Order: sequence, then structure tokens, then C-alpha cells
Amino acid sequence: MAGANEVKSFRDLKLYQMLCDLHLEVCEVSFRFPSFEKYELGSQLRRSSNSIPANIAEGSGNKHLAVYLETLNRALGELRETLHHLMIAHRKGYLSEKDHSDLSERYERCARMIKALERSLLSRSQKSSGQGLP
Repeated sequence: MAGANEVKSFRDLKLYQMLCDLHLEVCEVSFRFPSFEKYELGSQLRRSSNSIPANIAEGSGNKHLAVYLETLNRALGELRETLHHLMIAHRKGYLSEKDHSDLSERYERCARMIKALERSLLSRSQKSSGQGLP
């Protein structure tokens, strides 16, 4: 019998769900940017924020651990890019301090979750190959 917290798909990952929610919020915020920025900074922000959960989805379930780890690494890169775009939007006055702080903190939390997932995958891999710690 499957446990209540068993992950059967990337859709079951709390991390993935949080990142999708964040992306939708980023879209909403970015469409309040000045019209000339909606398709410049706004577009870059929307694309990078969407790429984070997309990379999680792409890598999950892959039979090769190295591929999954690489997609997690790409997700972290996109997350850092998103943080950069949020900072620039804030400095240009398009994002309030409150919105910038809230979104940035939540993205930083997701970054920690991605790193924890990476450690968990590596640990599980080492244990299953007999290379784990005694």
C-alpha cells in the first residue's frame, strides 16, 4: 500500500506545486509593469520563473540520476536568474519592497528545497549502490 506522502509524479512534489504557484504570481505582478517592460523585463521574468518547475518536471522520473541532477542544477540557475530579474524590477520601482521581499524569500526557500532534493537523491543512490555510510 502506498504511503500518504509517496511521490508518484513530479506533480506530487510540494516543491513543484510551490514553484508553479510562484510562477503564476510572478506573471500577475509582471503584467503590472509599464507597457514597454511587459515584453522586456517582464517576459524574461516570466520565462525564467516558468523554467524552474519545468526543469523539475523534465528531470523527474528519469532513469538516469545524472540527468535528474542536471535538471535540478538548471532549475537552480533559472531560480537565480528569476531572483535577479525580481531585484532589477524592484530597483526600477516596478515591484514594492514587500512584494520583492516576499517573492525573493519564497524563491530562496524553494532553492533550499531543490538542494535538499538533490542531497536526498544522491544519498539514496549511494545507499542503493552499497556506497552509503555504515
